[in-house]
Amino acid sequence: MAHKKGQGSSKNGRDSNAKRLGLKVGNQQLVQAGTILVRQRGTKWKQGDHVGIGRDHTLFALETGRVDFKKSFNKAKGSARVSIIPEAVETN
Repeated sequence: MAHKKGQGSSKNGRDSNAKRLGLKVGNQQLVQAGTILVRQRGTKWKQGDHVGIGRDHTLFALETGRVDFKKSFNKAKGSARVSIIPEAVETN
């Protein structure tokens, strides 16, 4: 028999690190090729023109230009879409 009461233990005392998901740039913001636009789980945001998608569904710019977010409120049409509007290349 124990002469001291044992210390209780909790099974709930831990938490996971934040995954830092979400939008990384604003609408009409100028971005370079390769810039991460959205980090997400699944395809809440879909890729549009000049945007690539990584294996973890991260959206990134394929060309330098301005970011364009379009949100469709018609579920049959699809969800939000992220595109890049390429900047005109200046040649001197």
